[in-house]
Amino acid sequence: MAFALAIPWHEGERRAQELLHVYDLDNPTLSSLAPRAGYRLQNDPLLAIGTLDAQRRPWTTVWGGQAGFARPIAQDIIGVKTVVDGKFDPVVEALVGGPGRSGGQIVREEGKGRMISGLSLHLDQRHRWKLYGRMVAGALRKGLNAEEDSEETEAASEEGAVGEVQLVMHIEQSLGNCPKYLNRKSITPSTPCPKLVSSGSTLTREAKTLISKADLFFLSSSNADEDMDTNHRGGPPGFVRVLDNESSGTVLVWPEYSGNRFYQSLGNLLTTPRAGITFPDFETGDALYVTGDTEIIAGKDASSLMPRSNLLVKLVVTDSRLVKESLPFRGEPIEGSPYNPNVRPLVTESDTAASLQNESASTATLISQTSLTPTISKFRFSMTNPATYTSGQWVAMDFSKELGMGYSHMRDDDPRSLNDDFVRTFTVSSPPPPPQGEKHDEFDITIRRVGPVTDFLFRQKRPGLEVPLKGFGGDFSIKTPQEADEVIPFVAGGVGITPLLAQMEELDVHRIRLFWTLQKTDINIVVDTLQKHSQIAPRTTVFLTGDSATGQEDEVQRLDELGARCLVRRMGKEDLDVKEPNPVWYICTGPGLRNRLLEWLQGKQVVYEDFNF
Repeated sequence: MAFALAIPWHEGERRAQELLHVYDLDNPTLSSLAPRAGYRLQNDPLLAIGTLDAQRRPWTTVWGGQAGFARPIAQDIIGVKTVVDGKFDPVVEALVGGPGRSGGQIVREEGKGRMISGLSLHLDQRHRWKLYGRMVAGALRKGLNAEEDSEETEAASEEGAVGEVQLVMHIEQSLGNCPKYLNRKSITPSTPCPKLVSSGSTLTREAKTLISKADLFFLSSSNADEDMDTNHRGGPPGFVRVLDNESSGTVLVWPEYSGNRFYQSLGNLLTTPRAGITFPDFETGDALYVTGDTEIIAGKDASSLMPRSNLLVKLVVTDSRLVKESLPFRGEPIEGSPYNPNVRPLVTESDTAASLQNESASTATLISQTSLTPTISKFRFSMTNPATYTSGQWVAMDFSKELGMGYSHMRDDDPRSLNDDFVRTFTVSSPPPPPQGEKHDEFDITIRRVGPVTDFLFRQKRPGLEVPLKGFGGDFSIKTPQEADEVIPFVAGGVGITPLLAQMEELDVHRIRLFWTLQKTDINIVVDTLQKHSQIAPRTTVFLTGDSATGQEDEVQRLDELGARCLVRRMGKEDLDVKEPNPVWYICTGPGLRNRLLEWLQGKQVVYEDFNF
């Protein structure tokens, strides 16, 4: 019978929990290989591995490709046998490769053995188990068996760039983790054919491109020489940001999303501020291996660097390897994690993000709600402190006191709420009253009911709701063309009409060419807008999406009477054929339609504002 001893938190883990106001947690880590961990290990197709090199720098890699390459072989002992990049994989080099070691030589550890951490995972099923232990022995056989060779890998095999690693490891700790931020992928094996592209502390453009599309990476850290941890960090593609790329070392920053609050990786980084990271490219098999010095940034310092974040890790790259086709697998994306928040840009990357770091300077009080369609309403607010805003700007309001629910480990009914600060930006749909440049105490927003914040607003049946107002920002300003024969094309999707509404009185409406697409059930907002601004109606094309316009015949007839063109179908590229000179196009739509429009309008100057953060 095996017994598992309780493992206390180490100093760094306790410091991390205190820093983030977490107290009285028991450590659930087992001091052995849990039966469930052993089962998962032999059924999972991937195993991320971390270790320290001769300079005590952490590195991470990912092995596998199909289930069965790793398995328990004795009590708390596991064995790994798999094809690897035998030349440039830094973990292979640290454990069984490097100078003075010939191919196939068995490396036997003396004493405790060197530390190895692992993460067994199944991305398709969203399973992961953390492992930690000591190396018993290992070997790297250069090249592949004849039946495994192909024309593509024959040369790499002969050069020793690809081989087979065998590793025996004594497991001292195991811990199951939750499925949050694991983006589902189907994994298949693929023989490496590695080629070193670049190395050093400053990342190349190709390396930064790999980071920009990565939706997960693997992170290894250590508590000096006493403990080690490998885990994953996942999110939407681009969630890791490049802060700086100077010759002294590229600086990476990523947000730490809401997790289990054990802070085992962060605890290691507090005692030993170094980390090894692997960014895998599942499509190509390329890998970016990085090691560097870390800093944990919390609270206001975090939000001043990456607004809407209260916990970040910054890593200064001290060494890296970008290796083509280094990985022994490929991954086909299935779906992203429902827990992924939107990408959070750095304060230096977005004017919108920069504005959101401001403290609330006023309070917005709801005065009225006017229903325009079943899902669209106009809300009027007053401000305790009058403010200056201009046409086309947005207003940011903080609903966290009304909607924040505190910490939850999992929340499958509303997964994105775990990382939601409930700060929202809405385009101001009312023009600022004259005189321009003066402070005003009221504003309107016209919004669709979608998501927790707008749902909350739509449920306010009486005025009086008060929410902190963080300020106004943005500059989605529609410019009058210089030449008299030039027109102003504007494409709106649903409530994307709001920037134009706010600026209508400042523009020559005879020069506007409006293309407005929306759901047929929202046709009343079109009727309301064109009745108030009838001069723009003959210059408007409306696209109603849905099965038909059944039930909206009166509204369609009213649009026809006003002079608007109404089509019951989706907008197409051919619909944007404007005959008059049109040097600048303005777009306010969702990201999907916006991307199509940018393709259709190649060669044109396009102005839009991106609120997808």
